[in-house]
Amino acid sequence: MNRQPISPEDYSRLVSKLTPPSRHLRGALRAFWVGGLICCIGQALNMLGESLRLTELTAPMFTSVVLIFLGTTLTGIGVYDKIGRYAGAGSIVPITGFANSVAAPAIEYRREGIVLGMGARIFQIAGPVIAYGVTSSMIVGFIYYAIRGWLL
Repeated sequence: MNRQPISPEDYSRLVSKLTPPSRHLRGALRAFWVGGLICCIGQALNMLGESLRLTELTAPMFTSVVLIFLGTTLTGIGVYDKIGRYAGAGSIVPITGFANSVAAPAIEYRREGIVLGMGARIFQIAGPVIAYGVTSSMIVGFIYYAIRGWLL
């Protein structure tokens, strides 16, 4: 079977014909309201912590722990993936998205065992984020320390 090469114009027409139309506005609205809802839940948890007489330092910790628990639990039962498909980046930005990025690889590779599966893959997605955050905060800290020492 001898195939003729396709011209760039024909290829472009074929791609535009087969590509579904993007719905940027709908995606942005979904991301906005779902991400906002997650943040409102976080604020409600913070207010609950304060009403339980937690201190200014422990109320945000309570909020973070509960949101991480909810994110990993919803990932474990398969609900967070549905939220992610619906809301896109709105489900990724809050702390629940970070919990999902840690829990999802662990769940996916659990069949390979605790050490070589879950242990080796748990930070597959979140590991580079943690490494970048720690490294960049150290660099900024050293710069701040050097400038502060130089100015004083």
